[in-house]
Amino acid sequence: MRSENQSSVSEFLLLGLPIQPEEQGMYYTLFLAMYLTTLLGNLLIILLIRLDSRLHTPMYFFLSHLALTDTSFSSVTVPKMLMNLQTQHLSITYEGCISQTYFFIFFADLDSFLITSMAYDRYVAICHPLRYTSIMSQSLCVTLVAVSWVIAGACALLHTLLLARLSFCADHIVPHFFCDLDALLKLSCSDTSLNQLVIFTAGLTAIMLPFLCILTSYGRIGFTILQAPSTTGLYKALSTCGSHLSVVILYYGAIIGLYFLPSSSNTSDNNIIASVMYTVVTPMLNPFIYSLRNKDMKGAFLKLLSK
Repeated sequence: MRSENQSSVSEFLLLGLPIQPEEQGMYYTLFLAMYLTTLLGNLLIILLIRLDSRLHTPMYFFLSHLALTDTSFSSVTVPKMLMNLQTQHLSITYEGCISQTYFFIFFADLDSFLITSMAYDRYVAICHPLRYTSIMSQSLCVTLVAVSWVIAGACALLHTLLLARLSFCADHIVPHFFCDLDALLKLSCSDTSLNQLVIFTAGLTAIMLPFLCILTSYGRIGFTILQAPSTTGLYKALSTCGSHLSVVILYYGAIIGLYFLPSSSNTSDNNIIASVMYTVVTPMLNPFIYSLRNKDMKGAFLKLLSK
């Protein structure tokens, strides 16, 4: 009897976006423009932070890593999606699918940890301004980023190893534009209870725990502002935290809409739309949020142009 296991699965078919064939050219142009904007915007942020000594602070150190992560995160899924729209070559190899799943989880978790580190930085800047330099030392910033990379890599590796041990049935059609972990588990004819348990546990560690830390940081910031209410203090807090808070709302808003909406509204098309939001739209908007609302970034950009 022919064994229908993972060794017999050489490729998967990605159905892609829920759009009509006549609309594919328009969406290809749109997503290509968004992807190029993501690359140029985030790489420009990294370049400005690297070249301008005034931006060599903890906040911009975290921002440079967030820009690198957003660029990589978008690059995991968007190029393959663009190729599928242009060539209608919907297949992806088994190894390529597993690799895409690993890097998608890795950069998604890393994004979450870096945003949390930035929230802590904003908390220290507003609630402990006199001790900011001593608390947010270079060693602490490097440690926070290094720990973020290690934990994100460990979580992604755990999910990938558990996925690679599964057997897959004859149906190898993935109703998504990338190798989504949940979609792949639904194709498996093995017991996925351990995978689901790890998804729940790792989700608490990589998504909910950082989100609670962010809420706690902003709760303390709000409490500090209310203790000494003044127009100047409020404006400074908003200018300091506004950009980061906008990124938090974009990132976690898409995730909450995807995983915490009622199941009746959480259809396959809704999942794809939410995935587009946090893999394509959010990485593209982050450079605009930080450049348009930040005097230091504007100054560094004008200084670069003058040179």
